Amino acid sequence: MVSYIKSLFLPYCFLTVFAAYGRNVPAPGKPGARTFAPDTSGADSLTVLKQLIYFQTPGKLSTSSASSAEGSDFARTPVMSYPLALGGRLPGLNVIQGNGQPLNESWSISLRNQTPLILIDGIPRSVTEIGIEEIESVTVLNDAVATAMLGIRGSGGALSVITKKGISGKQQISVNVQTGFQRSLENLVSRPLGSYQYALLYNEALKNDGLPAETYGFGQTALEGYRSGSDPFKYPDVNWADQVLKNSSMFARYNINTSGGNRFVRYFVNLEHVSQDGILKTSDINKYSTNASAKGYFARSNVDLNLTDHLSAGIYIQGRIINTNEPGNNGTANLFSSVTTTPGNAYPVYNENGTYAGLARFQNNIVGQNISSGYSQGNIRTVLSDFYLKRDLEDFLPGMWIKARASFFSSLRENITRNKTFAVFEQTGVSASGSPTYMQYSSNSLQANTNGINFQNRSDFEELSLGYSKELNRHGIDAVLLANRDNLVNGSNLPYTIQGIAGHTSYNYDQKYLLEISFAYNGANRYPNNGGFRYGFFPAAGLGWIVSRENFMKSVTWLNHLKLYGSYGKTGQDKGAYYTYQQIFSTSPGAIFGSSAGTVTTAEEAFLANPAVTWEKAKKLNIGVEGSLLDNKLSFSTEYYSNRFSDLSIVRGTSNGLLGIDYPNENIGRERYNGWETQIKWQQKKARSGYFISFNASFQDSKLLYNAEAFQKYDWMKHTGQRVDQAFGYIAEGLFQSDAEIAGHATIEGYKPQPGDIKYKDLNNDGLINQYDQTAIGARKPTVLLGSFLGFTWRNLDFTALLQGKMNRYVNLSGNSYWEFQNNGSGQAFENHLNRWTPATAGTASYPRLSTGTGPQDGSVNNWVTSSFWVRQGNYLRLKSVELGYKIPVRFAGGGIKSVRIYTNGLNLYTISSKTFGDADPENYSGSYPIQKIFNLGVNVQL
Repeated sequence: MVSYIKSLFLPYCFLTVFAAYGRNVPAPGKPGARTFAPDTSGADSLTVLKQLIYFQTPGKLSTSSASSAEGSDFARTPVMSYPLALGGRLPGLNVIQGNGQPLNESWSISLRNQTPLILIDGIPRSVTEIGIEEIESVTVLNDAVATAMLGIRGSGGALSVITKKGISGKQQISVNVQTGFQRSLENLVSRPLGSYQYALLYNEALKNDGLPAETYGFGQTALEGYRSGSDPFKYPDVNWADQVLKNSSMFARYNINTSGGNRFVRYFVNLEHVSQDGILKTSDINKYSTNASAKGYFARSNVDLNLTDHLSAGIYIQGRIINTNEPGNNGTANLFSSVTTTPGNAYPVYNENGTYAGLARFQNNIVGQNISSGYSQGNIRTVLSDFYLKRDLEDFLPGMWIKARASFFSSLRENITRNKTFAVFEQTGVSASGSPTYMQYSSNSLQANTNGINFQNRSDFEELSLGYSKELNRHGIDAVLLANRDNLVNGSNLPYTIQGIAGHTSYNYDQKYLLEISFAYNGANRYPNNGGFRYGFFPAAGLGWIVSRENFMKSVTWLNHLKLYGSYGKTGQDKGAYYTYQQIFSTSPGAIFGSSAGTVTTAEEAFLANPAVTWEKAKKLNIGVEGSLLDNKLSFSTEYYSNRFSDLSIVRGTSNGLLGIDYPNENIGRERYNGWETQIKWQQKKARSGYFISFNASFQDSKLLYNAEAFQKYDWMKHTGQRVDQAFGYIAEGLFQSDAEIAGHATIEGYKPQPGDIKYKDLNNDGLINQYDQTAIGARKPTVLLGSFLGFTWRNLDFTALLQGKMNRYVNLSGNSYWEFQNNGSGQAFENHLNRWTPATAGTASYPRLSTGTGPQDGSVNNWVTSSFWVRQGNYLRLKSVELGYKIPVRFAGGGIKSVRIYTNGLNLYTISSKTFGDADPENYSGSYPIQKIFNLGVNVQL
């Protein structure tokens, strides 16, 4: 495998240009989440980042908003997708994980509630699975000055990954091995009802629906059979989660990297393997695995060269191979869906003769689905290569340079599916000889083998830039002007190309008064005008004042640094219109004129074109203060931002049925986001010990300014003026307790409520509950993100911990994993349904009367609609990761070994959440693949 990865490097050795990552830049500026490890790059992450994306202003002399996390802080976090290691580390960055399946974690990432552009070494990329040991730092860019040069891709901010580079010095080799085991965090799949309780509640629900339990439910004989367990074939009691899920699985990561160099060449080479096993049980009947698992192989080589005294170059190449596996026939997601919707008394796992059991309505035995439906594999292959040349122009003008860079990227995913079916039988009676008789619902089939390319894309990026950097007396200036082109071909789509020019100028006087100006003039080929390109201009400017450098502050010895800064500018966001300005017609025969028996071909719009389509826009204001004091032991930063988004691509809320076709997306929406972000850190280090603690918090509010919504009869029904993505529904006022209470309440349109049903507020006091009584429900307060990173070192011992939290978060509990008897009345029921309303529990019930969703008194019509009853508080605080390490003294390490560090760490170890979830995980509280708690043991050897 290693030789295969190495072979990927040769065809992609193309050169690309970076700005030099100057080792003579001043020390760190803005406080970030950092450990006590020395900064081997010689510059703070913001400085390195800015040099990679074109300009060289040190962090202390910048007016932009950016914060970073060092790769060494999360390098040993047991994840395959690096964004999963970032939650809680950076202010304004929200990382959500909705699934625990290896490499299918359903994670999402937002920056100030927008989707950021991902940059790897300054070039836009879609890759989020790379060797985590190759990451030097991850930086978020928030404001207009930091992102204006991205042009029509800058409104969402940017998440920039900087990979490690070589340094001049003796060769260093690092070997890191870690292995551990995983256990599932609890979700509602873990808490189904047993068959006896299920049958009792089902009979109760039938009675509530006005249906006789004797006819449609379970009789006394069946109830006794479920209670006693005397006949598990006739009266099964199966916990399906226990049948197909393991208690634990394995995780492992192996890494080796080396770096070094001299005045002519510097290199960093990294090889990494990650293996994450799944929690699905397998069987010896197969010669292959049906478990959900993922394996990743990553390789990177970063080489920088000084070709002459004035000319430098670099080749950065990365390759990855990722293999996934899961059961056949729609895989893991389908399996968990079956577990959620199948009650324990539906059928036994096996019949008496050893065949798979089932029923007419449950023809896909879950255990068979897991181990007897074949398997499916996914194979991802990616090659990324960057190349740069840089020539200083010192002989022409000191401080001037020119550089060119190019980058090439190619990725594909091949799916190999080997499905088969299996026979399922229902025992229907006993033959004359006394043996069971069966009804067969499906049959065994030979394995069907198919493969195909599920996804592929490729891109190329080219850029030419000219820069100038100079300090003259008290004046300092950095300037760059560039032209670039980014071309992406995604699958069978036509090429998507963004091109244009951009520039940045930074000026400071006496490193005290700061001015920054950024701009971009670029466009995409999917908009009308100028032969397929439409260009936009995106300017931004920032001002800063380093107060601590003023003469009147010299006597304030306890203050080391204090800066006030702010920026304002315009950015864009391209939604990939894909030529929607062109009117497309579809043809189909069907019109008959006169008495002719033939047809005439007709034409109609395939969709309604929008000739004025354009990109979305944002005007961003950012104001901040940062500082450090007490010999830099205490550092802090606080920012306020207000971002107004316009020309958002939406569909009008007033649809005209006479038009005969849907309205197109139009650039008419407007939204506003504003909030505060703060981070504070205390650190102190002595000769052989030290400690640090950092805290960050983000507060964000939003407002929908315009979305062309349909006319609303009452103000409380209007979405305009509410929070963005505000949920709407009925306001619940508890549960009806009696017929008398129902008689005295407003009538529910189209439904006659029963005691135990949810009672809704009559907002317009017209005596009728209908759509005019729906209003905003759930979150009304600013969303709050919290994070804290802390640790200490004492002699050879070190410890770090990361906490992540969210406040003013609300969730809507619904669907198969929370409501009872879903799937047309045949679904599962869970422990939360034991708290349902009955005449005996009327005073304490927290769940409405049960319903099967059928019958003349079907309660689902009223109780399962969207309302505040199901919107619950979703706050939580999670101990995201912990690590404890010990460095073995060199005298015990052996010859040639510089250090040996053994460590243990954990992920998702402990969570405090609102009572909404009980003991269930607050991120994955439904019935999907549970998020994993991971315990690791590792060793790192430095040679």
